[in-house]
Amino acid sequence: MKRILRPVTYILAAIYFLVDAVFMAVARPISRWLERNLEFKRLRAWIRSLPPYPSLALFSVPVIILEPIKPLAAYLVATGQFLSGMAAFVGCELLKLVLVERLFHLTRDKLMRIPAFAWTYGKFMEMKAWLQATEAWRAIRAVSRVAKEFVVRAKARLAGSSGRLVPSRD
Repeated sequence: MKRILRPVTYILAAIYFLVDAVFMAVARPISRWLERNLEFKRLRAWIRSLPPYPSLALFSVPVIILEPIKPLAAYLVATGQFLSGMAAFVGCELLKLVLVERLFHLTRDKLMRIPAFAWTYGKFMEMKAWLQATEAWRAIRAVSRVAKEFVVRAKARLAGSSGRLVPSRD
């Protein structure tokens, strides 16, 4: 049974890692930029003042509004409107992640006072920790590091051969 599940674990770890890496690599900088550059002091204060269950309701709004766009994006792709479908999927997924990440950051302590939310979050973190502890996850991370180092070295070689400097993104 382990021999059958091992390739499935590798595939799931790779998919999870790639999706998480791609979307969060874009969503986190957007979220941080919004936090630094947009002054929503009154809105942040209001969000932080909410009790636990209204915080949960607010936290759920981006998911409830933006999640239905995934089937619409799939329909667009299936009907030959690939670019529109992918743009809808990527745009809405990024918007959802940015909003959920910001709201979670602002309401985490209140959300953790809700037993069902705290239990679900705990199980999610356990599952994530289990996945990250698997051999498959470590292998995918190692491949990712090697690929990143290759890109950095290639950029450095290109910068050296063209005589201009390419800023590092690390």
